[in-house]
Amino acid sequence: MISVAGMSGNVALRLVDATETKEQEMMRDAPQNARAIAYFLENIETVETVDDLMADYELYSFVMKAHDLEDQIFGKAMMEKILKSNIEEEDALVNKLTDSRFTELYTTMGFGTDGIGNINTMLGNWKTRMVDKFIDTQYVNEKADENEALGIALDFRRKAADINTAYDILKDSDISKFVRTVLGLPDAVAALDIDRQAEFIAEKLDLESLKDPAEVEKLVTRYVAISDATSDLTANNAALQILSSGVGSGSFVPVTLDISAVTGFSGYKLR
Repeated sequence: MISVAGMSGNVALRLVDATETKEQEMMRDAPQNARAIAYFLENIETVETVDDLMADYELYSFVMKAHDLEDQIFGKAMMEKILKSNIEEEDALVNKLTDSRFTELYTTMGFGTDGIGNINTMLGNWKTRMVDKFIDTQYVNEKADENEALGIALDFRRKAADINTAYDILKDSDISKFVRTVLGLPDAVAALDIDRQAEFIAEKLDLESLKDPAEVEKLVTRYVAISDATSDLTANNAALQILSSGVGSGSFVPVTLDISAVTGFSGYKLR
């Protein structure tokens, strides 16, 4: 895997766009993932109820990781209640949770009322799509661990087409951060009443445009540019504070810069 740690969001995004397919292929072939995928493909069709899924830790872990719910794997009691909910009932647990990952898992598995009948695992290329999701989720998470701005941009790129209302944005913290950034909304907006936040977003963002991949890419490019600019400003302020702290202290800290190394970097431009 190519590390994007320490890179600007713009450079990291361009690198990912050039290498993503190959890197995901390598992830599939990694022994641990290859074994997990093989087990999933061989055994998922035996799962007909929520209880069946919960009884097989490997299958349960696989679908949880595919839906970016690895941090919830040990909460089996709650997950069982979610998957056994009746989504048609307004007060069902699955409807009370604001995190869209739970709803997506519920819908993807398709157990139905009381979790006694699975209808999705036998359909068309469902298993292939689940494996793709398993790998892609790991890929995005690894990039996010190395470069937060890149991770948020990749996450938005994948979810944008499924956003229909401002509330779909607000129930996902990373997507909310992305949208506030590209719209120029201060983080303080997140403390407002959720309906007021939704109004701000609806006023400033054409939600229908998110169905257009070209428009999504414009927003992604804008987000990484703003993130880079903000990061540069923060770094410059920190450097200024360090230099200023020595004024009047009687101490001098020399700062050296290897010009040949800087100019040799492909991302360097004279200004």
